[in-house]
Amino acid sequence: MPRHEVLALILAGGQGGRLEVLTEERAKPALPFAGVYRLIDFSLSHCVHSRIPDVWVVEQYEPHSLNEHLSNGRPWDLDRTRGGLQVLPPYQQRSRDGDGGFSAGNADAIYRHRGFLRELDPELLLVLSADHIYKLDFREVIRTHREHEAGVTMVTTRVPREEAGRFGVVETDSDGRVTGFAYKPDEPESDIVTAEVFVYRTRKLLDTLDQIASEAEDGEAPLKDFGHELIPQLVEEGCAWEHRLDGYWKDVGTVESYFQAHMDLLDPEPALALDDPDWPILTVGHQRLPARILEAARIDDSLVSPGARVEGRVVRSVLGPGVVVEKDAEIRDSILLDDTVVRSGARVHRSIVDADVRVGDGAVVGGAGEGAVEITLVGRRARIASGARVEAGARIGPRVRIGG
Repeated sequence: MPRHEVLALILAGGQGGRLEVLTEERAKPALPFAGVYRLIDFSLSHCVHSRIPDVWVVEQYEPHSLNEHLSNGRPWDLDRTRGGLQVLPPYQQRSRDGDGGFSAGNADAIYRHRGFLRELDPELLLVLSADHIYKLDFREVIRTHREHEAGVTMVTTRVPREEAGRFGVVETDSDGRVTGFAYKPDEPESDIVTAEVFVYRTRKLLDTLDQIASEAEDGEAPLKDFGHELIPQLVEEGCAWEHRLDGYWKDVGTVESYFQAHMDLLDPEPALALDDPDWPILTVGHQRLPARILEAARIDDSLVSPGARVEGRVVRSVLGPGVVVEKDAEIRDSILLDDTVVRSGARVHRSIVDADVRVGDGAVVGGAGEGAVEITLVGRRARIASGARVEAGARIGPRVRIGG
């Protein structure tokens, strides 16, 4: 696409509190996924494959954990002298304008960078979140947007009605115009929700944000999330349209959904192929030896990343790079992130174990058996002593020692 025709803006500043101990020491978009990827890799890869030349990443919470991964855009061919990847770090504006401090939501995050956006003046602004797993050619969304001469085109998808209240819930007419919108309602009127992919006419967006900010009462935060004021106003004006995504889509912003998205990958025929040669998910490539599987190992329906060493039993689990499972240890229905070590005789069941954790000989983490429901979390660099037990559903913070 011609330069400045479309600018992609990835909002990567959220704290990710619903992921609990997994985001205490890292930005949510930097959280590993499927062993070798990070959550932000999906948005960045889709931008590259959609031939969008300019991508801005808005940071706020724990930016250093994300910057290390972004590597100036090299893995996505976005490291250019002009254009390409640009990181917008957190900063504090002068409080005399009433907008000091950090942003209060994604609409506010865009508004705080309105000066930069007006200076570049792209025709369209593609706004993305960095905590969703899906595949989408953004050029199709842009085509829909232009066909309707929309103020905003929102990508929508269907979810189970009981989950819809976590999202922006959309009602549409037969032509695809959005006729109703409710932000995280207690009783959703529809199972159609926003997939957190939006295309805006940039000038329309900025003018609307200016209007909303000017109408805010003294002492109130003028802007929060899209769903609070911005989207409802554009829907009311009749300039909001949908682009339906019928394929796989998963918001992985909660412990349960992050866990389930990994389990989905272990299905015999996964709904989303991450290794599609025509649309690969790109990431930083760390040099690791191939995984080593020893004679005593038994591995069923699992993903094992480079650098891992397995001598025990692994069942329906995902092992990140450098993970070690010693002899007679058992990993079942679990996700182990980079460089975690599970010693001989230990058991890890239905758990998410963060990076660089040590589980001692004979220790037990999480609930056992097919009846186990609760997901156990173990934070980064935690230490579980030999023979210690971490109950199902427990939350062990980063660097915490259990037992011993």
